[in-house]
Amino acid sequence: MLPDLDTIIQNFEILDDPLDRYEYVIELGKLMPKMPDDAKVEDNRVFGCESQVWIDVSQADAAGQPALKLNGDSDSHIVKGFVALMVALYDGKTPDQAMEADGFDLLKRLDFGSHITSKRSNGVRAMVDRIHKDAARLRALN
Repeated sequence: MLPDLDTIIQNFEILDDPLDRYEYVIELGKLMPKMPDDAKVEDNRVFGCESQVWIDVSQADAAGQPALKLNGDSDSHIVKGFVALMVALYDGKTPDQAMEADGFDLLKRLDFGSHITSKRSNGVRAMVDRIHKDAARLRALN
């Protein structure tokens, strides 16, 4: 099971070595629930990523309010870890909260800003844009 975002941030704070950070990100990807193959469809594919990435955003209920329910996967271990970070950040948020959250800022906070390639950086931006678009769609439904 994926730890909550606060636990993930605390764990990153004790990891000084960039390689240890990457290993932890890969481990987070392994902790995510398996995305069913029937959810790996074009509608869930994130375009703009060098690797194949799928993020399924649906609506759940949290304390009587609509909330985002995310599931994701990638064919790359490190990218799947970045998907896990996005799931930890956005899952359970209301559409409005999700629109305010910035996954790319999370990567900077975790000190990945200068350690990831521009292609991976663009991929994370594509994930964030996709999640924001889906949050806006869910907000419009309610």
